[in-house]
Amino acid sequence: MRSLLAVALTASIVSDFTDWLDEISGQWWFLIVIFVVAFLDSIVPIVPSETTVIIGGVAAGLGQQSLLLVIVCGATGAFLGDNAAYLIGRRFSPRIEARAARKPKTAARLHWADAQIRKRGGLLLVTARFIPMGRTALTVTSGVTRQPRAWFMFWVAIAVSIWATYAALLGYVGGKAFEDNHTVAFLVAFGMALTVTVVIEVVRHLRDRRRRAVDTTGVGVP
Repeated sequence: MRSLLAVALTASIVSDFTDWLDEISGQWWFLIVIFVVAFLDSIVPIVPSETTVIIGGVAAGLGQQSLLLVIVCGATGAFLGDNAAYLIGRRFSPRIEARAARKPKTAARLHWADAQIRKRGGLLLVTARFIPMGRTALTVTSGVTRQPRAWFMFWVAIAVSIWATYAALLGYVGGKAFEDNHTVAFLVAFGMALTVTVVIEVVRHLRDRRRRAVDTTGVGVP
């Protein structure tokens, strides 16, 4: 009996929450929310920018928002946020370099970060955009290591465009598939996003483990 009550209560809470999302995500000002959250998430990686873009995508699938505007607002906010993070890194670069001059460990880490960015190039910025903590760390580090600004802006523009399109389309597919049931539309979109995130993290973990094995042994792992 308690289990049934718990299930019913949970279902009611989820339904109320998705109804609330349905109500606010269709408002014109939700596009501003997408922009602001995407900007802040580049600097403070605890802000759920991807979730916000997905919600906007669901609203677009339900016919309440423009898919193009959702993508543009998400990408523009993320682009400006990434550049702000880069400038923060540049601002503190002299202090970090002065610290590196006194501490060999800091110098080694700074050299390693610079070498990784130069070795793996712009694709590293693209892949890092899908890793919440990773994208902030990389954009700030790009500023600290004084990567060329034009190069940084070019690759960040590509990264945020891919990211915003992916997140918005996830929501759009869910919204389109379940136009008659908005609760299911949101749940399906979030479920797909969670699945993609888990797959990305698993692949990244396996690649990192393989790379560490190569660095340790000097040979590839079969």
